Amino acid sequence: MVSRRSVIAGGGLGLVASLAAPLLIWGNANAAGTRTLRIGWQKNGVVALAKSQGALERRFAAQGIEVRWSEFTSGPPLLEALGAGALDFGATGDVPPLFAQASGRNLVYVGTYAGSPQGSAILVHKDSPIRTLADLKGRKVAFKRGSSAHNITVKALRKGGLTPDDVEASDLSPPDALAAFRAGSIDAWTIWDPYLAVAEDDPDARVLTTAEGLVPSWSYFLANGDFASETPDVVVDILNELAVVGRAAQSDLDRTVPVLSRITGVREDITRITLTRKGFDLGSVAPMNRDAQAYQQALADEFYGLGILPKPLNIQDIVWQPKAS
Repeated sequence: MVSRRSVIAGGGLGLVASLAAPLLIWGNANAAGTRTLRIGWQKNGVVALAKSQGALERRFAAQGIEVRWSEFTSGPPLLEALGAGALDFGATGDVPPLFAQASGRNLVYVGTYAGSPQGSAILVHKDSPIRTLADLKGRKVAFKRGSSAHNITVKALRKGGLTPDDVEASDLSPPDALAAFRAGSIDAWTIWDPYLAVAEDDPDARVLTTAEGLVPSWSYFLANGDFASETPDVVVDILNELAVVGRAAQSDLDRTVPVLSRITGVREDITRITLTRKGFDLGSVAPMNRDAQAYQQALADEFYGLGILPKPLNIQDIVWQPKAS
């Protein structure tokens, strides 16, 4: 049996492996006349379920499109690969697209989906003297820079009357942060599901605050800019298929829980917690909308004002406007 530690600590293929793999330029068929659709995924949510079911493979088989998957443990490296042309499509939280846009990466927002603010939190050790957000002052707080956890940390510190300069930030991927948390080398850890749900099951962990009341839980689907421009129908088909998979999964959690548990290696009872948090909806896949765009713009403005982003951003510049192919 695989332990929780080994599964959650296991990394993904990452950017280096993605870029090192032999790639086909989208639209150029190989000798068999097959094009390759390259998708970045993380071990959670509707994209992971679609992968496990072969849903996209079935959808695109008749079009001569083969699906290739690359696994990541967080959004920033996934979008780095996407923007560099090593991937065609992927999903992340709210902050990674901001850094990708600021870096001039070639990507666009194509859709959104709803998560739960209860599915992200700041954890401390059970016996830690940290009892309020203000108590984080001077403490070592781990989160993946440029991830949704970065945003939650900023918002939580503000609520506690602090700024990012008041803590010692430690830029760690979820597996590395988990190891550091268990070793006691960090004081607090900002993280999302399923890592959060697993950590909550640890008797040494205590939730200092969830993201509820701090930030809405917007997550996004993004595509490489050239891919979206050249194959708008494929992008629409991906979103439509993910919506079908998500609605079916959310309507039958008794079947979905064991499937997702096998994907993540996380126990079924813990997996059910992640899928039943307030506001979580696997079937909420939808095109990019005004509310999601407005949220991203406000977040970009805030991060620029704090000096986290190097320049102001106009989110509209990379919001995909589908056109018939």
